[in-house]
Amino acid sequence: MKGLRAEAHFGDRVVRCFIERPANIGAMLAAAAAANPARDALVDGEIRLSHTELDNYVGSLAAGLARRGIAPGDRVGLIVRNRWRFVAGLLGIIRAGAIAVPIPVRSSAPETEYILNDAGANLTIVDDGLEALLPDGAGRALIGDAGPEGFDALAAGDAIPAHEAAEEDVAVILYTSGTTGRPKGAMLTHLNIVHSSLAYRDAFALGPEDRTIVAVPASHVTGLIAGVFAPLCVGGAVVMQERFEAEAFLALAAAERMSFTVMVPAMYNLLLLRANLAEHDLSAWRVGAFGGAPMPVATIERLGAAVPGLVLAQAYGATETTSPATIMPLGGQIERPASVGAPVPCADIRIMDPEGREVPPGASGEVWIGGPMIVPGYWRMPDKTAESFHGGYWRSGDVGSMSEAGFLQIHDRLKDLINRGGYKIYSAEVENALAFHPAVAEVAVVPRPDPILGEKTHAFVLLSDASAKAEQLRDFCRERLSDYKTPDVFTFVTEPLPRNANGKVMKQTLRERAATTDR
Repeated sequence: MKGLRAEAHFGDRVVRCFIERPANIGAMLAAAAAANPARDALVDGEIRLSHTELDNYVGSLAAGLARRGIAPGDRVGLIVRNRWRFVAGLLGIIRAGAIAVPIPVRSSAPETEYILNDAGANLTIVDDGLEALLPDGAGRALIGDAGPEGFDALAAGDAIPAHEAAEEDVAVILYTSGTTGRPKGAMLTHLNIVHSSLAYRDAFALGPEDRTIVAVPASHVTGLIAGVFAPLCVGGAVVMQERFEAEAFLALAAAERMSFTVMVPAMYNLLLLRANLAEHDLSAWRVGAFGGAPMPVATIERLGAAVPGLVLAQAYGATETTSPATIMPLGGQIERPASVGAPVPCADIRIMDPEGREVPPGASGEVWIGGPMIVPGYWRMPDKTAESFHGGYWRSGDVGSMSEAGFLQIHDRLKDLINRGGYKIYSAEVENALAFHPAVAEVAVVPRPDPILGEKTHAFVLLSDASAKAEQLRDFCRERLSDYKTPDVFTFVTEPLPRNANGKVMKQTLRERAATTDR
């Protein structure tokens, strides 16, 4: 592909890279700031920093970290809400050559303790009111804004130039959600983050006039890359929202002339369910990306009617892929509603059988992903790295297929297969079918123990239309799926599905509920 070349990275990997690219994150942001000095870079309520102001502030933070003994390669925890301090703290840590370790503020104290201890954090930056997340003996911490050990004191002083990081240096350690076992610290390097930022830039045609609202957790890979680094790398603006609320989001979007978003489908559904989009001037909103679940065509059409000019596009990725591995070309989502898009320019995606052989187009297998955005491995876990990475590819654990035209479809997680009397059912396939019913706002499908068949299929559904009945949903499935794939049991919930700190549906919780409920 034009503008790309093969390069050797991370020891034995050969990957396609952008030929023209910044040397590291610092160079990427410095170039954007130099080209757009007076434009908004970071907005949070009354706080409004231009690119020059943010660059100066980040330089002062880096100097403050150095005064406190933080050296290149040290790990610094970041337990901060979706506020401007998260972005400034993140960039200050990287400017100092240290490694940022963002921790979701919804984490439990034991989870936080594990992450800080595993990362070997030399210092932790903590929001006011979140001190309880710090374990006893956690070491040094900077808490809140005021006081001699607060955030303001950290930035009191002259700025220092950015540490000259190598491309393969680790910039961020993001811990996976730990739905199975202990969380693993994925090592995001400068090379990874630069390439993923450029992938979003090209897919959405981002420029200095673009503005996004970070409504998903900034401590998650999507919020971090799509919400923070991608707009900043083009001289655009990052607008922070501490917690997502439909009306508040739309009011902020209108006031700030938001032009693109990357959110989960549930957020878009909530905008339709709990707010009147027509009451807000959303004429600047042109791109709405989503991931983690399909977006029904009916929802896409309703959003398109409410916001003329808005184009929705699905993306697929993970912490290990530094966010996007595929993105649907703008305008193609309705034509391919079940697809998660085409590989981003530098990605190399293969569908492999259990013996490690590539399968033909259209056939199902495990999704293996290679490219410069694939992390080199997990922090201090060589055994887990060896399990998940092979020949430079990350083995995703997802079952998918690639069409002749080069579009990826995800069928399920390998571990989420349901065995109903010998028939294998992909829970995601059933979820995808149900998601297209106009009365379904959210759905998750899990196995339900059965003494005869071994397992049955149990669907948990949040309705947008309370009048819908289980038999209507069964009929809807029968028209689209084999009869044995139609859910045996429906449970209608009145609250959103349970999710962990990274926004993933907690299926183990639902499995336990399915095993103990009659309906």
